[in-house]
This record gives sequence, structure tokens and C-alpha cells, in this order.
Amino acid sequence: MKLMGKFGLALLFSLVVPFLNVPAETMNQTTPLVMGETFTIDSKILGETRRINVYFPPGYKETPEARVPVLYMPDGGMAEDFLHVAGLVQVSVGNGTMRPFLLVGIENTQRRRDMTGPTEDPEDKKIAPRVGGAAAFRKFIRAELMPQVKTRYRTTAESAIVGESLAGLFVVETFFLEPDLFDTYLAFDPSLWWNRQQLVKTAAERLRGQSKIRKTLYFASSDEKGIRETTDRLAEILGKEAPAGLAWHYEKMPDEHHSTIYHPAALKAFRAAFKPAPTN
Repeated sequence: MKLMGKFGLALLFSLVVPFLNVPAETMNQTTPLVMGETFTIDSKILGETRRINVYFPPGYKETPEARVPVLYMPDGGMAEDFLHVAGLVQVSVGNGTMRPFLLVGIENTQRRRDMTGPTEDPEDKKIAPRVGGAAAFRKFIRAELMPQVKTRYRTTAESAIVGESLAGLFVVETFFLEPDLFDTYLAFDPSLWWNRQQLVKTAAERLRGQSKIRKTLYFASSDEKGIRETTDRLAEILGKEAPAGLAWHYEKMPDEHHSTIYHPAALKAFRAAFKPAPTN
């Protein structure tokens, strides 16, 4: 290893000496790093306690009269996708490429139960002890979580949902089965292979029954085999059957993998679906 020159020694001395002069009790002091808040709901519908994490967009706390729309996200635990999506909201609102949204993350307990609808495929049923609980989870969001959010926070009537993989499946299923629950649906690499692709197979018929819909659907796919083909098929059906009031977009991201798509896809989706209104 080369000996440090005079400049290197001087730089090292300048960095170390200030810490040598700081009292130990001062150096040990810490304060919590606060980025939002968390609360729990004792859900009668699910029969368990659910933890909810909330991120406030820039300007929300500083402007007491401000009301903002809500972005709900499954997989919303601190050890799941909440932190990186909150970071995207913070950066996007800050640089003016996204409108402010309150981010509400729903922490998982039994993810594969809550994110999946019924299935007749024996292989699907092998992924977890319990599957097919999406209807109950959706009811929990509608009847227990949304009223709490409206009571606790200053929100508008606008709402959206974002999810990836099985959570993306839940997003797309909710769009088809209960489209009025949210205004905007964002799904990345949705697991549309579930139940032998029944959501895709019935998509055309369901779209024909939504002639008066006024919603936004944005979905994206990576290079993941088995997912890319089903999202391609859904896009083909939407191209033929989408009602006039549905604003939809399909983003192909072949350079991304299933494990990498969430963050870049969310950035694109937020800029497209939540773009601020022109100021002029």
C-alpha cells in the first residue's frame, strides 16, 4: 500500500479531529427518522389485525387546507414495496412530474391468499395453504380501510391502486370485477396466468358490459415468460373492445425482469397517469 502524501494526511486529520473534540454523549444522541405514520385496523372482514403505512406527499403537512387523492398499494409493508414507492412519490411530486398523492400501503399477512381470486387449477392451489381470498380483501379495502383513510386524512374523492406480480393480478381483477372502487388502476407484470388465464379469457365480454366506464388502466410487462404473453393478449383485446371512456396504456419493458420491473414501471406510470395539469 502506498504511503499517504502530505495532502492525504492533512485531509484525514481534518476529518478525524472534529469528531475527537465532540463529547461522547452528544455523538450518541439520535432522533427518529419520520417519513409518515402507521396505524392498525382490527378487521372483522378478514378476522385479523392489519397494519397500514401512510406517506404524506410534499406540501401536505405544510398546507392545512390541502386535500389530496389517495394511492393504495398492496405489498405496502416497510419490508415490502412501501419505501421505494414512497420515494418515487416524493421525487416525482418534488420535480413536478406527478400530482401529490397520499400513499397508503397495506402490509401483508397472507399475501397469496389476499391477492388471488378463485382457481380451478390444481397447480395454482399449491402456491399457498390458502388462496382465493381476493374478494374478502377487496371488501376489507372498500368497507374498512377506505372509511378510515377518509376520516383520518384530508383527501379528495379520487383514488388509485398500484401493484406488481400477484398484486398486479389483484389490480386487474378489481378493475374487471369492481371497476368503481378506484379511478386509476396500475399493474406491473400482473400474474394473469392465474386460474388458466380466466381474467384474460373473459376480458372481452366484461369490457362490452362497461360502455359507460370512465377509468384509467395502465399495465406493463417485463421479459418474464408466461406473463409477457398474457399481457400482450390483454392489450390485443383492449385494442378491439375497450370502451371509449377507458383510458388505457400498455408499456412493454423487455429490458426489465420480473424482479426489476416495479420501480421503473411505477416511475413511467406515475408520470403518465398522474401528470400535473398544465399551468398555462
